[in-house]
Amino acid sequence: MTPTVDVLQGSHGDYHVHVWDDSDARYIALLAHGIAEHARRYDHVAAALVADGAAVYAPDHYGHGLSAGERGLVEDVEAYVDDLHLAAELARGSHPGLPVVLIGHSLGGIIATRFAQRYMDELTALVLSAPVIGGNPGFEALLAMDPLPEVPLDPAALSRDASVGEAYAADDLVYHGPLARKTLETIFGAVDTIAQGPKLDLPTLWLHGDQDPLAPYPVTAEAVERLRTDKVSEKAYAGAMHEIFNETNKDEVIGDAVAFLHAQTT
Repeated sequence: MTPTVDVLQGSHGDYHVHVWDDSDARYIALLAHGIAEHARRYDHVAAALVADGAAVYAPDHYGHGLSAGERGLVEDVEAYVDDLHLAAELARGSHPGLPVVLIGHSLGGIIATRFAQRYMDELTALVLSAPVIGGNPGFEALLAMDPLPEVPLDPAALSRDASVGEAYAADDLVYHGPLARKTLETIFGAVDTIAQGPKLDLPTLWLHGDQDPLAPYPVTAEAVERLRTDKVSEKAYAGAMHEIFNETNKDEVIGDAVAFLHAQTT
């Protein structure tokens, strides 16, 4: 199924929401992508969700993909959350009464966690894929340097599947430049905000590769513990890197996410 695109007016102007709309949907799935990328890198995840009965709404965050904003600049996580709430309202307008679930990857995991903290009563379930909610000590150390070294994201850090990094490097909608100081400051500020709570008092599945170089598993685990309730479960994948939905075992990962959401929406 090829998605349609709705263009909303978000925090930074035109806000593009890719929609895989099933008229017989059982639930709404919001999908929040990571930093420097865009929603259409998750077509295969959307297809699996649609097959399970979801209507999928996947925005390009401001500064990403087709949406307005300076490329690759992260300056306000709460604005991302505000924009995502617009996408949720769009979805509920088309599918009134259906349960809403949220899947967030990487920076999208930060956005999804803050969305859940702000709008917990609007969500039925949450899936966090390699969320950067514990930060990254290596990137944090860069902030002490002046000038800030120009460090773009390394495509080789994404997956054991080399073709994933190659496709990422060739994708014109991906931001390939270095991470700005403001971007890092905003991300680490959001990490601190998340740590203050509230805890995740809704069915939550945290999925992570134990060899993730961008959102290291140990520091993420500490962050999850601060947010844990008895409704939070997790699964780690041995040897997997950052983009677990694009890993060599992606079918297993996507299957785990869909099975969890299926159980929460039936």
